[in-house]
Amino acid sequence: MRSYRLEKLGHLDGIVPREEPMPTPKPTDILVRVHAVSLNRRDALILHERYPLPSAPGVVPLSDGAGEVVAVGAEVTRFKVGDRIVGGYWPRWHDGRLKPEFLDQFGCTLDGMLTEYALLDQQWAVPVPAHLSWEEAATLPCAGVTAWNSVVGGEPLRPGQTVLTLGTGSVSLFALQFAKMLGCRVISTTSGEIKAAKLEELGADHVINNVDTPEWGQVVRELTEGQGADLIVETNGPATIEQSVRAAALYGQIVLLAVSGPDGSHIEISGEAYGSTLATIRRIFAGNRTDHEAMNQAITAHRLRPVIDRVFDFADAHDAFTHYLDGRPFGKVIIRID
Repeated sequence: MRSYRLEKLGHLDGIVPREEPMPTPKPTDILVRVHAVSLNRRDALILHERYPLPSAPGVVPLSDGAGEVVAVGAEVTRFKVGDRIVGGYWPRWHDGRLKPEFLDQFGCTLDGMLTEYALLDQQWAVPVPAHLSWEEAATLPCAGVTAWNSVVGGEPLRPGQTVLTLGTGSVSLFALQFAKMLGCRVISTTSGEIKAAKLEELGADHVINNVDTPEWGQVVRELTEGQGADLIVETNGPATIEQSVRAAALYGQIVLLAVSGPDGSHIEISGEAYGSTLATIRRIFAGNRTDHEAMNQAITAHRLRPVIDRVFDFADAHDAFTHYLDGRPFGKVIIRID
């Protein structure tokens, strides 16, 4: 079978194609024919040695992949041949809170999904919604679950409340979709007219150009009759946290996903901004298998479809990484494995 291995950190040339023997399932394993994988910010952080978890030497990259079960071990009960699955973002974390013994991830400490065939313990996989394509299903484990827990994991949102999303990364787009699913008003920020139009098409009620209006926190308050946003999905961290705090409602929630910037900057909030609110800052790290299954139920019930920017062939994996790193995509970047 064909696989890619991360054999040298720091540069795309370190991601190397390899021919490898087909793995054989152990008693509780499932063998998965991978059909599509997607890229996430964490994959770039792992490549450039900026991720919180150290990667295993020569690991198969990428956490998010969707495929078909083609063989099962003798003791497997959760899946059968022909089932469509994705791997969980934290494969050992099934429910409850994250604990040190759950700190394994595909494409980091465990071999990931950028391969024709992946061997997973049956407990590490999650079924995919039946209406999704392979490419759409491959978007869910990291960005989808992160956005889901950002929107539903804290104080419950009520229809008509306001959610603020920042930019057009995949977590922000999923959060927009989930918030609209719950009947919320969504305000989004972006830097250009083309992406603004796409955000509106996806359901954003208001879009603020954060280049033309760097003090966009005040605009959010004006759009909400002075109340501010009830939930802010803060995906940028140091570059935007000050405005996010200024945009928050008195008892708002800020889900903080990034705590450092590409330039090494860290979170700083002025006393003036934070002293004017009683907003809660909440941290999450994607979610567990139970969260993923709940998200799938919502996606199925509402026939939600993830946003895909571009699909690359397996042989063009380096081009996919380059596009993701340099192209500022609108939606997920996918590698199809045929």
